[in-house]
Amino acid sequence: MKALTQDRYGTADVLQLRDVERPTPRADQVLVRVVAAGMDRGAWHFMAGEPYLMRLLGFGLRAPSVAVPGTNFAGVVETVGDGVSAFKPGDEVYGATRGTFAQYAVAPIGKVAPKPPQLSFEQAAVLPYPTFVAMQALRDHGHVQPGQRVLVVGASGAVGTIAVQLAVAFGATVTGVCSAGHADLVRSLGANEVIDYTKEDFTDGSRRFDLIIDIGGRTSVARLRRALTRTGTLVIVGGEGDRWIGGIQRQMWATVLSAFVPQKLRAFVVKENASELVKMNELVAAGKVSPVVGQAFPLAEGAAAVAAFETGNADGRIVISP
Repeated sequence: MKALTQDRYGTADVLQLRDVERPTPRADQVLVRVVAAGMDRGAWHFMAGEPYLMRLLGFGLRAPSVAVPGTNFAGVVETVGDGVSAFKPGDEVYGATRGTFAQYAVAPIGKVAPKPPQLSFEQAAVLPYPTFVAMQALRDHGHVQPGQRVLVVGASGAVGTIAVQLAVAFGATVTGVCSAGHADLVRSLGANEVIDYTKEDFTDGSRRFDLIIDIGGRTSVARLRRALTRTGTLVIVGGEGDRWIGGIQRQMWATVLSAFVPQKLRAFVVKENASELVKMNELVAAGKVSPVVGQAFPLAEGAAAVAAFETGNADGRIVISP
């Protein structure tokens, strides 16, 4: 089969289209013919090996432990491994696994769900990881309630666009933080207000929120707290910091500080599980969530897809179609 591969860490410049052996599903796995694969920040980190701490945590010291990048997919089940009864060949599915920038990928059934019939393969392919993150941030750690004022920092990104729609679906009044160029997009997702972070300081204390979801940001915990109500909740989702440890220092500090202040300051490790996708299917069917898809690239132009992602100027999520 054809696949994008890398034999060293890097981004667009290290990817090569090669013929590789088609994987075989083991017990409790399915082999999927990939119709579309979503490009996201998680896939980029695996490719680049940044922050460097990832390399020490088992993802490969000098090169990625999985030579084929990509983490999200939508496709058709080709074959199933032993013990799999939930899926059969021909089923349209989507989910998360490693090695999705290829014609075929194997995935554990615990991270795969039926593809919503309302969505195209391209739309479904960009949905899994943002679903896991946004759902757990809002529901499990933010404990969002109807009527709350919710601020989503990074509202135009892969996770942010889903977080805005989920918060609205949960009954919150949502304010999104993004650049002016993406303001109309965020409003179209249901945000009541949009703050252009290049012109306004959303942490100046003039507005306070019951819940802040900070996605991949660099804003200090101290500044974010100024935008919270006295007993509000901050949920830090990932973080972009230095090349060595990323934004983990913010997460650690928030966790420690939370024990000494009335505000709830949280960080978490995302869990990938099919139950979140099944819940998302219900929201999609109800018309409450719709993924934002941008440019699609053929597999042979995968390096160009990564380069386009790195510019940060794309409208909608980038898709690679084998």
